[in-house]
Amino acid sequence: MQEIYQPSAIEPAAQKLWDDARLFNVDADETKPKYYSLSMFPYPSGKLHMGHVRNYTITDVLSRYKLLNGYNVMQPMGWDAFGLPAENAAMKNQVAPAAWTYSNIEYMKTQLQSLGFAIDWEREIATCTPEYYKWEQWFFTKLFEKGIVYKKNGVVNWDPVDQTVLANEQVENGRGWRSGALIEKREIPMYYFKITDYAEELLQDLDKLEHWPEQVKTMQRNWIGKSRGMQVRFTIADDSKAGLAEGWNEYLQVYTTRPDTLMGATYVAVAAEHPLATAAAAGNTELQAFIAECKAGSVAEADMATMEKKGLPTGRFVINPLNGEVLPVWVANYVLFSYGDGAVMAVPAHDERDFEFAHKYDLPIKTVIRPSEGEALAEPLAAPYTEHGILVNSAEFDGLDFQAAFDAMAAKLEGLNAGAPKTQFRLRDWGISRQRYWGCPIPIIHCACCGDVPVPEDQLPVVLPENVVPDGAGSPLAKMPEFYETTCPKCGGAARRETDTMDTFMESSWYFARYASPKCDTAMVDPAAAKYWMAVDQYVGGIEHAILHLLYARFFTKLMRDEGLLAVDEPFTRLLTQGMVVCETFFRINDNGTKEYYSAEELDMVRNDKGQLTGATLKADGGAVEYGGFLKMSKSYKNGVDPQALIDEYGADTARLFMMFAAPPEQSLEWSDNGVKGAYNFLRRLWRTVYDFQQNGLVTAFSGSQDGLDGALKDLRFKLHTTIAKVSDDYGRRQQFNTAIAAVMELLNTYDKTDTSSEQGRAVAQEVLEAITRLLWPIAPHACQAMWQILRPSTALWEAAWPQVDAAALVKSEVEIMVQVNGKLRDKITVAADAAKDVIEAAAMASAGAVKFMEGKTPKKVIVVPGRLVNIVV
Repeated sequence: MQEIYQPSAIEPAAQKLWDDARLFNVDADETKPKYYSLSMFPYPSGKLHMGHVRNYTITDVLSRYKLLNGYNVMQPMGWDAFGLPAENAAMKNQVAPAAWTYSNIEYMKTQLQSLGFAIDWEREIATCTPEYYKWEQWFFTKLFEKGIVYKKNGVVNWDPVDQTVLANEQVENGRGWRSGALIEKREIPMYYFKITDYAEELLQDLDKLEHWPEQVKTMQRNWIGKSRGMQVRFTIADDSKAGLAEGWNEYLQVYTTRPDTLMGATYVAVAAEHPLATAAAAGNTELQAFIAECKAGSVAEADMATMEKKGLPTGRFVINPLNGEVLPVWVANYVLFSYGDGAVMAVPAHDERDFEFAHKYDLPIKTVIRPSEGEALAEPLAAPYTEHGILVNSAEFDGLDFQAAFDAMAAKLEGLNAGAPKTQFRLRDWGISRQRYWGCPIPIIHCACCGDVPVPEDQLPVVLPENVVPDGAGSPLAKMPEFYETTCPKCGGAARRETDTMDTFMESSWYFARYASPKCDTAMVDPAAAKYWMAVDQYVGGIEHAILHLLYARFFTKLMRDEGLLAVDEPFTRLLTQGMVVCETFFRINDNGTKEYYSAEELDMVRNDKGQLTGATLKADGGAVEYGGFLKMSKSYKNGVDPQALIDEYGADTARLFMMFAAPPEQSLEWSDNGVKGAYNFLRRLWRTVYDFQQNGLVTAFSGSQDGLDGALKDLRFKLHTTIAKVSDDYGRRQQFNTAIAAVMELLNTYDKTDTSSEQGRAVAQEVLEAITRLLWPIAPHACQAMWQILRPSTALWEAAWPQVDAAALVKSEVEIMVQVNGKLRDKITVAADAAKDVIEAAAMASAGAVKFMEGKTPKKVIVVPGRLVNIVV
């Protein structure tokens, strides 16, 4: 054994040992309990970042812990390889997205392997390969035939210069990111998944997910957004029907969850695309311009919530069905035509958005709800009252509470044929069409005679050409006759292949099931393999994926179940959402008011006598820079740390140990160079401890009765086996790895303080060191592997299994008791573990510390807490 810890020599040797043993390459084995451990797979952006390292280390710790506990562990890895970033990189570097993607995969895979993750690389998948997306296309066609996939017009961001659809993130201040042109909203045909058909099940099954964070389940519940409300029809006034087509000229329909406020409606707002708005704009240039402005805005619901509220009156009116009041109709930029009915009733007194809009345009504000307790609301209102309460100014409904008003108004509206109760979901069907190149081709053929025809199974996959460099002006596929020209599978006539590709959420919605049988060429998943491995036992990923990715994965699991492909209702049994990796930032304010950030390498740090940072200066000019606090590592903040540089300097185990020790997994991790060095020094210390021990020869680890051990060795074994119990619980139940590491550090401290030079002492020492190498193997596997080979030559650590608690070692014959005088610690005594209270009290009173600080006084009271302390009150 080398005297000095050298990761560069240890780590490749350990990895070769695992590879030669095919330790992480697994098959179904009914003789063992299975454990499917999975991290959210990475986008192949070019290189790993510290967020990747943290995510995959957490999963790896759990995988290795389960492996040592006798589980058949599968931990696969793949690449979420389609998407817009590859197209942007391709345009920037003039290289095909495929070449850029495959090159990045190769490099990132090398980085992952250098970290020693227990990955079954024989299960590796890349979603951009035809072998993968063939089955996605196959599934699409099956769902299209069942009507779960359908086609309708959808609103998109249209760049009139580049003649292409832009993602929301490609729209900057209302202009195209590349052309700078003002963006228009445009309706185009798109394909949708009927996720709303599964809304109730997706909501109810959240209750089955006992091992998911409550925060994530709440976010999903809110996104699904089940609500019980009222569908209300406002009759269009006779003089407001001009220009409206049949079916739109009778009434304007809205949905509201607050029908109790209906008598307080003072206007109705419609989306720019609403037929009533279109009819009103005929001959009205001001309204036409405003509608065009609305259509140029974002189509993202989140943007709608934060944008400045704007509107114009249409000059059209509707009639409130309950009180006959005539209400003006406005076009408002905060109403989405694709959401609900494209219209909302506005009650400014009881809705924040409506209150803001009414104040801006001097519209009436009518109070119809007062608090259930206390006095009526003071008017004019300083803010809207949005809680439930008692109805006022509502005619025959005055005095009713929310539920009573709901029921009474429902009865009246139904009698008038003007509305009815309705349960509605916020969730909308999932539009999966993308007018981009680097994605899975949608397997539909458009025929003038036969309509939309799914590609037959024997013609799948529809292969995406890979030798294409996009120019940003529309999808290259739409300019490639060799791709889109085809024949109809039904009639044999000339037809056109669909040139849209699928939303990249599609690939990540079922990849976890494909890992069970990644090489299966006869089915989307092999039924036997899927039955054995699914569901995923542990899923690890960022909280930023808490809504859409997890929701779509849950939806796809139910779709695959209903097609007979899976036998589970939910994809992930247990979910851990790890926090971000954050690091210090430094910046200056530019003349234009923007912040320019600087990396640590560009700065000289100013520290006080305690080593604490007090300031920083820029090396280039010596001037001061401002401290920006801890922010998520990113290129824009110049605060990233290259994992490869860390591995090269300190080794993979140091990176892993620091990541697990610096913070609980669900919390943000603050990067610390001193913390990294501390992790490295601990591994060096542990290595040196094993080195020193083996210099005097190896022995058989202690086992059996400990009756003959002296007190110190019994204490060491007590510490060892309480540590085994704690670390097992920290890994298995609590998933708190920082406390597990701290417990091992405490054990090593106790070991260092214990005389183990005797024959029995060396047996106990052997037991302790063997246990430590196994307890830390999930976190620092390379170093622990090497130390095990020294401690137990010619044996395999993974075959030795997880250390077990010796119950006898937890029974202490003696315990240490704290002696306090007036609540302050003054001494410590050792007594028999089963000593009576009077014996403990007498020993405490006789201790040197107690005698000294009692100063000859007679105690007023003596409090004895057996096993813990004695407090003498004088």
